[in-house]
Amino acid sequence: MHRHGGCRAIPELKHGLLASGGGMILKMPHMDTGARHAETPLHPVALVTGAASGIGLAVAQRLSPIASGGLVLIDKDGAALEAAADTLPRTPERVSTLAMDVADEARWEQARDFIATHYGRLDWAVVNAGVSHAAAIDELSFADWRAVMSVNLDGAFLTMRTVIPFMKRNASGGGIVALSSAAGLKAEPGVAAYGASKAGLLQLVKVAAKEGAAHNVRVNAIAPGGVETPMWHSVPMFQDLVRETGSESAAFLRIAQEATPLGRYASADEVARIVEMLLADAPSVTGAVMVIDGGYTL
Repeated sequence: MHRHGGCRAIPELKHGLLASGGGMILKMPHMDTGARHAETPLHPVALVTGAASGIGLAVAQRLSPIASGGLVLIDKDGAALEAAADTLPRTPERVSTLAMDVADEARWEQARDFIATHYGRLDWAVVNAGVSHAAAIDELSFADWRAVMSVNLDGAFLTMRTVIPFMKRNASGGGIVALSSAAGLKAEPGVAAYGASKAGLLQLVKVAAKEGAAHNVRVNAIAPGGVETPMWHSVPMFQDLVRETGSESAAFLRIAQEATPLGRYASADEVARIVEMLLADAPSVTGAVMVIDGGYTL
């Protein structure tokens, strides 16, 4: 694998070699793309934000065998993103990693031009990048409020605004799945910024679904409850539980047992399986919100 530095370079494929530049890596394929989708005439190109860890990484791993036209992975952490790309079980025709802040409008313009030049199309998008912050409203700084809104809502808007025109040009339309949260459906103390951003995302999804329907662009949301991802590391309550129970897994189990009727939360891969279904196997589903929370919001 050849990896070159510099944030402006444009990558170029060279006879099965791996070329990189501009914060991205291209990988040539393994030939086996999976029997279940082998007869699909379309070679979809997929984009995933927040792909370096957690649900985003699980989604990238789940989509890599079926996104036969290519996979565009986006995350702010470039090193983690490159490491994540190396974990894909089956590599599609091309894998591009773009290290960028999803709330940066100028970087999305560059990403749009990159996708147009190197892929020519985009069929699926997973709006997953997100951040969390816990504080009561009267203790929440405006800077922290804006930091959460910038990534979770502004970033989601910029992602959709970039990908929808590609999908409108496809004869087959396209599919978008946005990762919201049960916090956008059920109020809890201390999650004002996060909950408001995820509630806003749900409305954005519904509007996008209605606007995209005429072009067969389907837009759906998933609202997970607790999922064991790195986002929990920034939650003081969770860190207190880790110290009390002795491990992150024990802390997570304690929360699930206390908060959900099922006594468990979903894994990242469980969520990724639902994302795959909504993108590839749900042609009549749009504007839906799938809640995966062990019964927390009941």
